[in-house]
Amino acid sequence: MLKTVLGRFMVIGVLEGISFLLLLLVAMPLKYAAGWDQAVTIVGGVHGALFVLYILAALQAFMELRWGMKKLLLAFVAAVLPAGTFVFEAHLKKEIQAGRMYGTVEEADRSRTRQAG
Repeated sequence: MLKTVLGRFMVIGVLEGISFLLLLLVAMPLKYAAGWDQAVTIVGGVHGALFVLYILAALQAFMELRWGMKKLLLAFVAAVLPAGTFVFEAHLKKEIQAGRMYGTVEEADRSRTRQAG
């Protein structure tokens, strides 16, 4: 799964989504209810790094898999909504299964070659 652009994007998306939910549902309550500020510092730092990786992976997918601007913007919006990355990943899986999107650069290239020829 980590060998393809889309596979990496999806794994990073799941990790980013989990870190976001941990930040909102565990770290923030620990900070404000228990006074443990380090929870937000630790989980927030991990989430921030995963957020940046998610955005970079989305940009890579946009360029290599020839995503349209709409799909890229949806990926960005998904990153800032709780559980948004999970919903976006489910949407991508449906598009692949329906044959409306390619899962690898090679599949996208073959499709472009057939269309040009």
